[in-house]
Amino acid sequence: MLLDDLFRSSIRDGSIEVVDVQGQTSRYGSETGPQVTIRIKDPWLFWKAPLNPSVALAEAYMDGRLDVEKGTLRDTIEVFTRNYEHLERHWLARFGARLVGHGKKLAQYNPRHRARRNVAHHYDLSEALYRLFLDADMQYSCAYFARPDMTLDEAQEAKKRHIAAKLLLDRPDLSVLDIGSGWGGLGLHLAEQVGCDVTGVTLSKEQHRVSTQRAREHGLDGRVRFALQDYRDIDRRFDRVVSVGMFEHVGKRHYGEFFTKLRDLLDDDGVAVIHSVGRFDEPSPINPFIRKYIFPGADVPSLSEVLPAIERARLLVTDIEVLRLHYAETLRHWHERFLANRDRIRSLYDERFCRMWELYLLSCEYGFRHMGLMIFQIQIAKRQHALPLTRDYMFEAERAIRIPARAAE
Repeated sequence: MLLDDLFRSSIRDGSIEVVDVQGQTSRYGSETGPQVTIRIKDPWLFWKAPLNPSVALAEAYMDGRLDVEKGTLRDTIEVFTRNYEHLERHWLARFGARLVGHGKKLAQYNPRHRARRNVAHHYDLSEALYRLFLDADMQYSCAYFARPDMTLDEAQEAKKRHIAAKLLLDRPDLSVLDIGSGWGGLGLHLAEQVGCDVTGVTLSKEQHRVSTQRAREHGLDGRVRFALQDYRDIDRRFDRVVSVGMFEHVGKRHYGEFFTKLRDLLDDDGVAVIHSVGRFDEPSPINPFIRKYIFPGADVPSLSEVLPAIERARLLVTDIEVLRLHYAETLRHWHERFLANRDRIRSLYDERFCRMWELYLLSCEYGFRHMGLMIFQIQIAKRQHALPLTRDYMFEAERAIRIPARAAE
């Protein structure tokens, strides 16, 4: 069987025991690392899965045609991600990738109508769902664990301070554009804590509704406004532009358009900070399961793709920081909260949805642990003199509002 050939050649770190429809078992891998047993109830999966394993095996788990009998789903995902390089280099996986490769460029084409549809697929799910696993501020992007003992809520507050420090908010009433403003937490922070005048734009109707309501509840609707609008349709300039967790949805074909528009949006002495999921290695397509079920149209860029687009837009890269395992820890917290509220989430959707989202959260977590994913934050300006000569201003701004260590219990 094809699956036997794939697993026998590729599973080397950790082990997987496979129980087939007749109850016969086959074991692959080593005695080190996680040890798991999966039961495959669909005989066709042994032939179909090797040609597109990330989608076929995920769909089988979502549908209940594949179950984890020994170990946990977390252990199973860890085995697969530890051996990902061997799995993707196998001739069956390469052949399957060529079969589906014709859709890669199309999937990264995001004109306005498609961008709205793609955003709605994920971000217009129930507000109640996100409140069940996110922090209190509903930050749906990588937290910043300035200390390893931070709670998720503390780390998300630290993330906002970290980004604010890079924006050089050195004058009162600076105008700030937040591209992809989510549920409004960063915009509210910049207005409430720093005194900025903030405009946030999102394509999600649900996020727009929630963020607008939050601004009103905070008494900040005169200083913070959120618009259901594509960033490409904004026709004014801002002192600062920030974008957190949105660039992944731009698509490779639109990088030039994004940074050209960013240049138009920035005042001459303006500063921008772009925070995005990225890759350590060479450009590659996004995981096909994530693209099909979680983030249609999404893209994970390498810096080698992003920096030339910035240069061509005649912008200056003034600072780059790579956050390595911060998102892995963020996703770990999200998954733990998801499991703690699984019954409530299943009542909102169904068992298949819960299985799909467990796969999503775990596969992304281990993508950051084993598969070359990271977060980059790029600071951008139009002029060299827009920023101080050293990075001390970032540390000073962050230090001034740092959360103190929790008292020992």
